[in-house]
Amino acid sequence: MRRTDGIFKLLGLCLLAGVLLAGMMFPFVGGLGVMSNQASATVDNTSTHLANVPPPLVSTVTDADGKPIASLYQQYRIPTASDQISDAMKWALVSIEDKRFYEHNGVDWKGTMRAAISNSQGGDTQGASSLTQQYVKNYLINVVYWNDSNPKHIIGRQKAQEQTIARKLKEARIAVQLETKMSKRAILTGYLNVVEFSQRIFGVGAAARAYFGVSAKQLDTAQAALLAGMVNNPTALDPWENPEAAKKRRNLVLDKMVENQKLSKKDAERIKKQPLGVLPGGPDKPAANCVGAGPEHGFFCQYVEDYLLRAGMDKNDLYTGGYTIKTTLDRDANKLAKESAESQVSKMEPNVANTLSLVKPGKKRHKVVALAANKDYGPDKSKGQTVWALPSDVVNLGGGGSTFKIFTAAAAMQEGVAGIYDKIAAPNFHISPVFIAEEQETCPGNPQYCVVNYPGATYGSSITLQDALAVSPNTAFVILEEKAGMGPVVNMAEKLGMRRSLAANGQGLPPDPESRNTAIRLSQSEIYKPNGNWPGSGSFTLGPAAISGLELSNVAATIMSGGVWCPPSPIAEVTDRNGKTVKVPEEPCKRVIPEALADTLAVGLSKDHTGGTATGAAASVGWDRPMIGKTGTAQDAKASTFVGATPQLAGAAMVFRPDFPDGGLCYVGPGNVYACENGNMQGARTPALTWFGAMSKILEGKPKLPMPEPSPKYERMQGDN
Repeated sequence: MRRTDGIFKLLGLCLLAGVLLAGMMFPFVGGLGVMSNQASATVDNTSTHLANVPPPLVSTVTDADGKPIASLYQQYRIPTASDQISDAMKWALVSIEDKRFYEHNGVDWKGTMRAAISNSQGGDTQGASSLTQQYVKNYLINVVYWNDSNPKHIIGRQKAQEQTIARKLKEARIAVQLETKMSKRAILTGYLNVVEFSQRIFGVGAAARAYFGVSAKQLDTAQAALLAGMVNNPTALDPWENPEAAKKRRNLVLDKMVENQKLSKKDAERIKKQPLGVLPGGPDKPAANCVGAGPEHGFFCQYVEDYLLRAGMDKNDLYTGGYTIKTTLDRDANKLAKESAESQVSKMEPNVANTLSLVKPGKKRHKVVALAANKDYGPDKSKGQTVWALPSDVVNLGGGGSTFKIFTAAAAMQEGVAGIYDKIAAPNFHISPVFIAEEQETCPGNPQYCVVNYPGATYGSSITLQDALAVSPNTAFVILEEKAGMGPVVNMAEKLGMRRSLAANGQGLPPDPESRNTAIRLSQSEIYKPNGNWPGSGSFTLGPAAISGLELSNVAATIMSGGVWCPPSPIAEVTDRNGKTVKVPEEPCKRVIPEALADTLAVGLSKDHTGGTATGAAASVGWDRPMIGKTGTAQDAKASTFVGATPQLAGAAMVFRPDFPDGGLCYVGPGNVYACENGNMQGARTPALTWFGAMSKILEGKPKLPMPEPSPKYERMQGDN
């Protein structure tokens, strides 16, 4: 039966030769109707692509100084020009795969007929495809149809590997046409850049680096022979997984080089005695995603990826386009932020995250300079790692606590309710005449919303708004919320920067990142309705909703930018594989509140560290800079927050339970915070200590800039009081 099959293959190849000849003489006839005009056009297009379209490349993410931090790729490939590849590599490949490569015009008829005859007699089919034909096949598999998650690509890959005369016919004709458009040198170089080795390594440049730690130019004969032998079956000939098979194949390549007069027999025998020489432990290549940025910078890399995808970049394009993505990451600031976060909470503490996000204020851009956490970035939870975008995404389901009083204060100032030096009511207990609540512990059975201050805290009958922002009485801000109106308060939060956080409905988010990202695209109007009688809306000022630490940092940056909001951007510049700048769509900066309001609000927030809740944390590092600040503690100590800023840098620190948000956080001193049933965590503790610990070092040696001047318009609105 095998002999009969071989005879039919031989007859088919004879027909193939005739069709090819006719196709070259009458390209639109395609050999007596065997190939249609449409098929001919497909061949023409494919050969054109082979000559001009580059393969998938690695995209590189760098810090602000242009130093790489991560590689994003589907195929690990290092583009390599012909003069960057050793002659040994070229001759090893030609010797084993196509010794008449420089003699034929795309199809080695002599080798093809010999292989067919050998097959008909039960032999092997070596020599059946020229290097040019193999280039065509590898290009279709590794470039045109590289994406295994695309059904069309899967079908295309299957067709490109079919053992049929039709496929051989198309492949051969493309090879013949290709050789009219590309030189032998270009075809060989193209093949060596496209071909697959093992373990997601493509092209000789990447293989040389990953297998031997050298450049393709430095490959010696032994190394070249190993790599040339592998292209026949990369998986079966993997030198780490199947060293004996790889060595046997390498030695066959050496024999072929001797036959092709590119190596002496004496040298071949000497090299055969050598070990494979690959790097121990497996190939040396970067991780294929943000894990490669390491435990320190991985969170920043993840935000860069998320930011680009939300800006409209296709993920496959990002991972194959060969982009250079220069970010705004400040390595030193990120390192200090990470050290401070981990000094307060051990990364090994289960279900406790401590994060710090830092943003640079400005009226033209808000550059993200650091995204850090006590946890390491990575997939191994047993080592204190996580791939949650802890500092940047909406993952704090416990809420921002009293940091949301910033929005109530700003709305009250905007609506003419109170200036920063006006006194506002601050009773220890308050039943709202405006807001209703379906269920509450404070006033059981009472349909109206009830609120109390922190246990043991008393503020007298009234307090200035500035002092209220420093010492944080709950009742005062619910009363302000009633007077300013729910709509202006929520709108202020949105304007100052809580865009995605408000979209995260406040009811908790799905546990997986993809579903979570879908949930946070919900319209904010369906979450916080600006209707004063909407159930539970009175608690908004106490920050019960899920939030992003990065967005809260950007709120502080907006205030310190005179009321100009800009998206918190991690991107400095993106260039394509040719060095051409790629424009990343970003929302434009926008004035969201008057500068006078922003400056006066900043002054209103300037006492938290000198007589407010963060005084102790500030004193612990000898802080003596003008700044804004606000602590926040969520209900039942589920999460705690500190947000603050100087004119140079804004940031928010948050401690929360990322995996299971129910329950509280217990504080027993720096470095010892754990998840518990009834918590005692406060924003003035771990979050504030994290913020001041990092910022005091990051800003060391920098000027101590003053607060902006307040506007009389927003200082007092109630006359003498």
